Amino acid sequence: MGLKRVCIYGAGAIGGWLGVALARAGCELSAVARGQTLAALQHNGLTLVHGEERETVAVNAQQDPAALRVQDVVVIAVKAPSMPDVARAVAPLIGPQTLVLTAMNGVPWWFLAGGVDASLRGLQLRAVDPQGEIERAIPTGQVLGSVVHASCSLDAPGVVRRHFGNSLIVGEPTALPGDAPTLRLLAMTELLRAGGIEVRLSDNIQRDAWYKLWGNMTMNPVSAITGATTDRILGDELVRNFITAVMLEAREIGARIGLPIADSPQDRHQVTLKLGGFKTSMLQDVEAGKPVELDALVGAVREMGAMCGMSTPFTDALLGLTRLRAQQLGLYPV
Repeated sequence: MGLKRVCIYGAGAIGGWLGVALARAGCELSAVARGQTLAALQHNGLTLVHGEERETVAVNAQQDPAALRVQDVVVIAVKAPSMPDVARAVAPLIGPQTLVLTAMNGVPWWFLAGGVDASLRGLQLRAVDPQGEIERAIPTGQVLGSVVHASCSLDAPGVVRRHFGNSLIVGEPTALPGDAPTLRLLAMTELLRAGGIEVRLSDNIQRDAWYKLWGNMTMNPVSAITGATTDRILGDELVRNFITAVMLEAREIGARIGLPIADSPQDRHQVTLKLGGFKTSMLQDVEAGKPVELDALVGAVREMGAMCGMSTPFTDALLGLTRLRAQQLGLYPV
């Protein structure tokens, strides 16, 4: 299938990284942006920096999606709190054949479409799509899910720096065990690889998203509460034990919904420690005065625990404390 017209919705660090790759693959690139990012993209194009390499590509940036035509691919790379606004504005970009590739943290609205236990399949996650407006605007049948394994940041609006990692796991949200890769999934994979992205096909994108979430659903909120970097968080025995307790609850939820994790929390702590001390994305959002992704990272996990009839006292405590801190800062609705 021909995938030539590509729009990035959310031209931040990850969206910019993917946008440059897709332009490199020969796509006609556009972007929906606003403010300083819009001005930078319109005047200077989109730039990716990695080491000593610097690459700039042309992009048709607009604030109003209606100024752009229907796309072959829409890449959504926004933080979860922005999704209701995206849902209300994205319609002009999406036709019957448009693919929507999501590159987001946490549990997305399509998480229970497939890949989980049949008892949960098709249920609505109110933590991330309380009114079902995202599903109505972006039908799951047109979505490809992804899990990002790349560390990127913004040097300036429209200028993305890739630090390490250059890979993406991509899969069909509605895929069931034994399903063969779809033609559209293969086409999207080929396009990303042509742009220099390392891509792995997933036969269960929910499993891959859940495993990544299992690590960052604790570190992010604890950093938002404390202001501490990851090394300080895991270096405190009492905090580390609390995080371990939350992860054990989440691992049990995963086992009950058909997404078991073989690792122990201690295994995952060691992986995090090897990355050195860094500020999580949620701590960076708090410091920048941006809304926090609490519902997608913790609220949805608690909701799935409730769906399984499971008590989650440690997850509840993490959610409540972080929510209260974010509300006090004006970064989460009261």
